[in-house]
Amino acid sequence: MIKQFLPFLILISTSFFLSACTAGLNDPEINFEPPVYVEQMPTHEDKKDFVSTGSIFGQGENPLFSDHKAMNVYDIVTVVISENTSSKNTGSKSLNEKNAMALNSPVFGYGGSVKALSSATKSLTDVSSFNSNLVESSGTYSGSGSAVKDASFTTTISARIVKVMQNGNYFISGRREILVDDQKQYIQISGVIRPYDIDQNNRISSAQISDAKILYRSEGDVSRATEEAWGSKAVKAIWPF
Repeated sequence: MIKQFLPFLILISTSFFLSACTAGLNDPEINFEPPVYVEQMPTHEDKKDFVSTGSIFGQGENPLFSDHKAMNVYDIVTVVISENTSSKNTGSKSLNEKNAMALNSPVFGYGGSVKALSSATKSLTDVSSFNSNLVESSGTYSGSGSAVKDASFTTTISARIVKVMQNGNYFISGRREILVDDQKQYIQISGVIRPYDIDQNNRISSAQISDAKILYRSEGDVSRATEEAWGSKAVKAIWPF
């Protein structure tokens, strides 16, 4: 009976072990797909309602007196990435609690004139005399913590217009790869920009990108030497303590 279920048990055990080993091994990824509203918004369509022949300003794709800015799909815009992050958190907490309960002995008294009874009550009081602190407890807690983080990233990357939306905004996407001494670095960016934020040099700051997604990653011997081995990650993923 056990032999019949042995392959099934081995399969379940293997699946559980593999799932436990792979937990936490995947590096964080960024999805560079356009936001939902970008896909839902129809594409902008240019409508030429009139034609002015002989205009000195020119018409067409490259008018004479227009700014040399990205305006159409596949046009290139330069993105200046300048991201600075600074955060500081400080917290403290202090608690002090003390409880005490005391129990005292009873006192017997006699107000009559019989000396024997008065002496007896006094002796009874002396015999039962005690003073005890039944319960006494105290607790003190004090804790504090602080965290300071400063990070900065500055570079320049060119991106192309992927879609011109109906309201005139652009969805852009760009990627750059650099290979130096077998060390690969690549930068990827995407987001929504307004044409009014593009300056006269066809540049825009990363701070003016909506839904911005910026990825910077390095691959090669240096990065592998500074990363934790996959075996250590697997042990930490399944280690219960």
